[in-house]
Amino acid sequence: MKEISLNILDVAENSVKAGATLTQILLTERDQVLTLEIVDDGCGMSEEVVRSVVDPFYTTRTTRKVGMGVPLLKLACEQTGGELKIESVTEEADPENHGTHVTATFHMDHIDFTPLGDVSSSILTLIQGHPDTDFLFRHDMEGNVVELDTRELREVLEDVPLNSYDVIKWIEAYLREQYEEFIKPVTQ
Repeated sequence: MKEISLNILDVAENSVKAGATLTQILLTERDQVLTLEIVDDGCGMSEEVVRSVVDPFYTTRTTRKVGMGVPLLKLACEQTGGELKIESVTEEADPENHGTHVTATFHMDHIDFTPLGDVSSSILTLIQGHPDTDFLFRHDMEGNVVELDTRELREVLEDVPLNSYDVIKWIEAYLREQYEEFIKPVTQ
């Protein structure tokens, strides 16, 4: 994938398909290292499936015979000297604390670092496509934080769906305003 934001979209979609009611998308930038964590409370994966998901010829999908999302994320990490870790607990093993935790680290100063891309659009796509799922998004850039929690929006909006046009436009503006606060334009 050409941008990490597309990997985020792919892995978070897997969380939704696993029945997650809350998917956390956490980005942390420290000392030229980007850490991406996607944590969900979905049904979880067995140890065998966790070992298999990094294989491009393994997929749970019935529409095609290969699954490239996680293997491409792994490749993007490793080509910068980073790594990918996946921890998961099945619902059968622990009915109260199940789900999957994906951690990907990237060295941002490496020549092969894939650009982060438009994370706001990926978050919007997830919310628009899955209005009944909650998402917590947090991007910490050396202490400057962009954050959105759909659980907080639900409390304020009550019966208004998160994927209604006005709500989506507000979320888009809210995320962009937060990013603009921390991104300084280059002056010549």
